[in-house]
Amino acid sequence: MKEEVAKYISYLCSVRSASASTVRNYKLDLEQFIGYLSPPGAKPVALRDIDHRLIREFLGHLHDKGLQKSSIARKLASLRSFFKYCVREGSLARSPARLVSTPKLPKRIPSILSSEEMNAFLDSLVSVAEAAIPVRPRPGAPEDESRLLAKRDRAILELLYSSGLRVSELTGLNIGDMDRKGLMLRVRGKGNKERVVPYGSKAEQALELYWPVRADLLSRGGDCTDPEATFLNFAGQRLTTRSIRRILKKYVRLVNINWDLHPHSLRHAFATHLLADGADLRAIQELLGHASLSTTQKYTHASIRQLMEVYDKAHPRA
Repeated sequence: MKEEVAKYISYLCSVRSASASTVRNYKLDLEQFIGYLSPPGAKPVALRDIDHRLIREFLGHLHDKGLQKSSIARKLASLRSFFKYCVREGSLARSPARLVSTPKLPKRIPSILSSEEMNAFLDSLVSVAEAAIPVRPRPGAPEDESRLLAKRDRAILELLYSSGLRVSELTGLNIGDMDRKGLMLRVRGKGNKERVVPYGSKAEQALELYWPVRADLLSRGGDCTDPEATFLNFAGQRLTTRSIRRILKKYVRLVNINWDLHPHSLRHAFATHLLADGADLRAIQELLGHASLSTTQKYTHASIRQLMEVYDKAHPRA
């Protein structure tokens, strides 16, 4: 089975052009399944000996370990995709995962900030950037690091909200992907699919302040810099998704607001605010890079919930 998994991972990379994150997660899920079937000292289980009962036992084992239903569902999806590949390649006659049902997941409506709240938060970044007060100064950090990175951070957050990018799309953005005159971005989304999205004047203003900072970061980094990357750390290297999350959390603390914000919150806000102002759902689907319209439709539920909250507060006989 290990050989088949290795072939499948190679197939994901070379044929399906899956993202590095997808490949990594599928590989970890399948290796965990193999480890469950063949613990140290046990005889390896042959691929043809795996049936739906073994898969259900594995899912039950995950449940006993306290994994959430969403995580279990993702691991089952990894197994289904792998066994489907094995059937297509002739290694199996039929998939043993076909008889295993997906755990029923609760329908969650994303928590969305209002446009007023989001605008107030982003506008507050201007004064923060001018003050450039670090939350936790790094030991031995240069005196001007906070001021430089504050301008970069504002450009990052403005662009996330302005274009509805996934955090992985933002970190993967290159200078060559930006049409600064037309205010357009060429974005590589899930499955390495490309789409073109616009960004607004506020993001443009923040980016104009960031470009000299970026040049400074590249000059400080020496030979280990990444000149193609749009957003850089203080060493002139490409920012990671973890760094973006840390940046957002820092400004939530600095602005002193009690919100559980994460980078995807800005993407949710982007879609919901467009919908609330009359944008077509299909257009929002294209901007977000969703393969299915049903994925985009969850924002209609968020908008309805907000309307109900307004109704309950404002109607005299609600």
